[in-house]
Amino acid sequence: MIKNFEPRLYQQTILATAAEKNTLVVLPTGMGKTNIFLMLAAQRLKQYPNSKILLIGPTKPLIDQYMSVFREHFEIDSSDMAVFTGMVSPEKRKDLWKNAKIIFSTPQGLENDIISNRIALEEVCLLGIDEAHRAVGDYAYVFVAKQFMKLSSHPRIIALTASPGSDMPKIEEICKNLFIEDIEVRTDDDPDVKPYVQEMQIDWVKVDLPKVFIDIQRFLLLFLKERFEKLKKWGILQRKDVRYVGKSDLLQLQAELRGRIAQGEKDFVMWNAISLLAETMKIYHALELLETQGIVSLHKYFEKLVAESRTSKTKAIKSIMGDSNFKSAMVKARILHEEKVEHPKLIELQKIVDNEVKRDANVKIMIFNQYRDNALDVIGKLNSIPNVKASIFVGQQKKNDTGLTQKEQKQMLDDFRNGLFNVLVATSIGEEGLDIPKVDLVIFYEPIPSAIRSIQRRGRTGRQEKGRVIILMAAGTRDEAYRWVAHHKEKKMYRHLESLRKKLNLSLNVRKENPIAKLAEDKPKIFADYREKGSGIIKELAENNVTVSLEKLNFADYIVSSRCGIEVKAVEDFVDSIIDGRLLEQMKNLKNNFERPMILIEGTQDIYSVRNVHQNSILGMLATIAVSYGIPIVQTRNFKETAALLQIIAKREQLEMGKDFSLHADRKPITLKERQEYLVSSLPGINLTLAKPLLKHFKTIKNIVNSSEKELQEVEKIGPLKAKQIKDVVEGEYKEN
Repeated sequence: MIKNFEPRLYQQTILATAAEKNTLVVLPTGMGKTNIFLMLAAQRLKQYPNSKILLIGPTKPLIDQYMSVFREHFEIDSSDMAVFTGMVSPEKRKDLWKNAKIIFSTPQGLENDIISNRIALEEVCLLGIDEAHRAVGDYAYVFVAKQFMKLSSHPRIIALTASPGSDMPKIEEICKNLFIEDIEVRTDDDPDVKPYVQEMQIDWVKVDLPKVFIDIQRFLLLFLKERFEKLKKWGILQRKDVRYVGKSDLLQLQAELRGRIAQGEKDFVMWNAISLLAETMKIYHALELLETQGIVSLHKYFEKLVAESRTSKTKAIKSIMGDSNFKSAMVKARILHEEKVEHPKLIELQKIVDNEVKRDANVKIMIFNQYRDNALDVIGKLNSIPNVKASIFVGQQKKNDTGLTQKEQKQMLDDFRNGLFNVLVATSIGEEGLDIPKVDLVIFYEPIPSAIRSIQRRGRTGRQEKGRVIILMAAGTRDEAYRWVAHHKEKKMYRHLESLRKKLNLSLNVRKENPIAKLAEDKPKIFADYREKGSGIIKELAENNVTVSLEKLNFADYIVSSRCGIEVKAVEDFVDSIIDGRLLEQMKNLKNNFERPMILIEGTQDIYSVRNVHQNSILGMLATIAVSYGIPIVQTRNFKETAALLQIIAKREQLEMGKDFSLHADRKPITLKERQEYLVSSLPGINLTLAKPLLKHFKTIKNIVNSSEKELQEVEKIGPLKAKQIKDVVEGEYKEN
């Protein structure tokens, strides 16, 4: 099935392992990971000719890239291949699945298709997972892999990455989540890879911060020192020398304090320490922008903090704005911004690019800058250089920001490849997996403290011929620290992988045969609102063999039978919906649409202290829901417990009422009494609780409408204001405009 492709020795060696075991392949960028998948796909289709192949990757440009590789090197008709992304409708994906043999997909849409039973994973004999370092936490890869191993008749997984990271627990999590049984690692120095690795020259260019930058730096460091001394005095910060407190230390402290608060420690020191840490994190970010990026980014960040202080009531923001050191730093930054003072790295970058273009008019340069604001400034400066045409490559648009659609990203890469411009300035989106051939020079605007990202950035050059990398670094700043952090993390990563491989060979992850899921008719059926997809409940239901249909539901989060609708709220959301008035309307809709409504409150937090709401307000609302509306309230601890309860309720309801209920037949029959109560409760200031005494007093809605303000006030809790509002509604002339 393979054409126009001669496999290399290391690719054949890795293939031999991947054919027998679920394998994590760690291979330098540009060494043909996709081609290994291509060979394994051919082998699996030959072994299981009636099955399908599935390759998932994080972005649409990557998916299109896989398709191109298969078109070039795989003997298969184009109609037998399909691309699944968010641009393809669910129904279209369902139709494409039926006929396709090889499917390339982003994981998020695929996740929905699995949950909704639009695709059959039992038909897939090989799952390829590119950029496998993402398979941690709640990322969609984890769910897809778990479902594949559970449902596939002939499961095999191959996971591909240039770097899984340097943290041993994270690497172990990736292997566990992807059911990895063996690891194949190659570095540039391995004898079977070395002949194919292009020489790479890496130069570090060091610049000195000017005195005006150091003045701002000094004020920000004084701000931090004052906060650290307070934290030290309170016993929160244990470091003897606060000069060596890093960002990771602050994040760890924040997590510890939140954990202690969750366990009931809520004294003065704890709350103030949380606020101080919030201040230090913001100033740490400002310091990083000053040292590694420049005045444009710093000034914009300061403006954002000032705007935030005008609307926010957060103690941390108010404290920052009132600090004399911060004010001094902000004034100096504003002056430098007005004077258009540039970071020395930006000056050096312009010289490098100018010299490269003068030396070779056809040179292709890729510049990485992790901050979008600064990348825009870099573009402006570079485009002022003769014969330089630079474009920015960023992710999709954020609020009030620049951005590219996935279609525009693909077009930009094609234009760069075809020489329509010669400098591509990319944020982190350009680091991952994209095949951009013949990049002569890669420039890091800043070192980054990440083995994964450093390896991926370097991998953009040296794919077909000798590569060059230049890394800009500001002396005496976190740039220098990040340089060595990334270096040591990379070394540690390979040590961990070798150690983990030995453990895997000792059956760390013992393969278990998974029974094929029960037939669909044995599964309970639940309609879920599509906005609930991120809650964790949906995936848990799917994993427990529940047939879940994601729909737009108007009056409940979950519908489990023709008469039972269930609203699920986290503890914080429950209290928030009391504050903003949503809850009563939601309860009214539940009551009016379902014979057996229910509300589930999820979470272990204390419902009376998550927001600044008086206890009696919450108790009153609970009483109204349970007594006035007759809606039962059940509390669960987490999404797993919620999913289990929903499944049990669905089974009981469908045993009694049958499974063949329609989503659009969910409205319960409304009695005359309920219609009357519902109509009156829609009057201004009147809820269901007040509608009943009004109807009891006046007997009919006609009498209520015809009554005077004085007569309305005879009903308890109807004062002059409510009476006037009611009369304004029923007697006011309707005006279309």
